[in-house]
Amino acid sequence: MVLSPANRGSLTSAAIGLYCLFGIFAGYHAGRLYKTFRGNAPKRVAVKTALLFPAILLGAGFILNFFLIGKRSSGAIPFTTMIAILAILFFIDLPLVFLGFHFGYRKQSYSHPVRTNQIPRQVPEQPWYLRTVPCMLLSGILPFGAVFIELYFIFSAIWENQFYYLFGFLFIVCIILFISCCQIAIVVTYFLLCAENYRWWWNAFTVSGGSAFYVMAYSVFYYFNKLNIIGFIPTLLYFSYSGLIAITFWLLTGTIGFYSSYFFLSKIYSAVKID
Repeated sequence: MVLSPANRGSLTSAAIGLYCLFGIFAGYHAGRLYKTFRGNAPKRVAVKTALLFPAILLGAGFILNFFLIGKRSSGAIPFTTMIAILAILFFIDLPLVFLGFHFGYRKQSYSHPVRTNQIPRQVPEQPWYLRTVPCMLLSGILPFGAVFIELYFIFSAIWENQFYYLFGFLFIVCIILFISCCQIAIVVTYFLLCAENYRWWWNAFTVSGGSAFYVMAYSVFYYFNKLNIIGFIPTLLYFSYSGLIAITFWLLTGTIGFYSSYFFLSKIYSAVKID
């Protein structure tokens, strides 16, 4: 089995390979969506699409790896492997993202069912529960509840050297997570429109990604109640890796929330009859 839990390196290698190969799809959708929103700096967006998230992961990973090298830990990544990862990023992932962005930006933009007003209208004062931070914290509870139990087994596999075999159950939990993120984002977007707030896009992203805050809070709880980590370097590694997991979770769920709200608005406004 290629992704056998007994061989943990195979899962990491498969993840890196799939991430690089799927860069062409990321570039395509980023280019087409950016053209739809009438952006005027496509080159900058293409570079950010290709490098922003990998820069966060690899930058933090390389810095932490130097701490491991200083401690002469067996878990330190060899310098040649670090160079190989950078080469994969710049010579495989980066060209694929640029290629996908080129075709996506040349593609016809997403069609909207109605025309928008060219003069932006003033947004009235919003209720407290529709403001970004309270809404994010309240809405993030439901998606986090969908993955709470599974998160315990994942943390146990990462930090307590236990094998993780429940990939089928993990797939079902991911489906439930995606559905809950879609529903939360759509409901909040609908309430924003009812409150005459047309600036829905970043709210849909942050609200559906609010469960990442609870993932980070759970990692703090897990550290103090389940682990017995002693020393500055191990503690730094734990919270740094947990922070990277939370950032990844936030970007994933936020993107799902944004696209679900976007297609929801296209659907409901396509039913509007204008004489």
